[in-house]
Amino acid sequence: MTEVKGRVVMVTGASKGIGRGIARVFAARGYRVAVIARHLDGAQEAVAEIRESGGEAMALSADVTSLTSMQQAVQALTETWGGLDVLCANAGIFPSADLESMTEDDWDLVINTNLKGMFLSVQAAIPALKQSDAGRIVVTSSITGPITGFPGWSHYGASKAGQLGFVRTAAIELARYGITINAVMPGNIVTEGLEGMGEDYLRQMAASIPLKRLGSVEDIGEAAAFFASPGAGYITGQTLVVDGGQVLPESLEAVR
Repeated sequence: MTEVKGRVVMVTGASKGIGRGIARVFAARGYRVAVIARHLDGAQEAVAEIRESGGEAMALSADVTSLTSMQQAVQALTETWGGLDVLCANAGIFPSADLESMTEDDWDLVINTNLKGMFLSVQAAIPALKQSDAGRIVVTSSITGPITGFPGWSHYGASKAGQLGFVRTAAIELARYGITINAVMPGNIVTEGLEGMGEDYLRQMAASIPLKRLGSVEDIGEAAAFFASPGAGYITGQTLVVDGGQVLPESLEAVR
């Protein structure tokens, strides 16, 4: 805790869901947290929650699909806190559309937000991360795409698999600056959207997972905090599946 206290982390897509959980975990560890979201009011709500728990945070509105917008966010937080140590590139969307009805606009929206948005967030953060003595980048990918598939999410799966290809090459390029980059791959995580599906749906999902429960946003935050920690300084270009064992069974019979 004392090794990271006062370090600065920027979390994109942090006004809700997994991003908000990541922000809470980092704040609890003593990081200064910049909550990045498209809508400032959502970011401010997340910051208020962190401050109520004794953490230090700021809210910034930025669009991950715009390099200029992300550069301005990095500039704003470095002017306030003097630097940037960790980028959590988490922003992502997952609208559903099957292949036969998916439009080019549907495809572009997901790829631009999830894949291009990650790239631009990383590119905007590199100059500040180079000034840190322990620069870290953590990407929120998914088991969907790299390992599993789900109907209606071919564009989402492509974006998440693409992130891992990016991470492996970026790790080589950034190593010269002492910056590491790794990816967390969540399974089924309880977020605001999932809770709206009802208790029966949640129980059915949990039944297919060996640990018999869905993950929490804090589970993903803990994995991200590990990759950002001093103890992970010799790990780069790697992935960590956080799914309660979901991808392991070959059929439902294996988890009864």
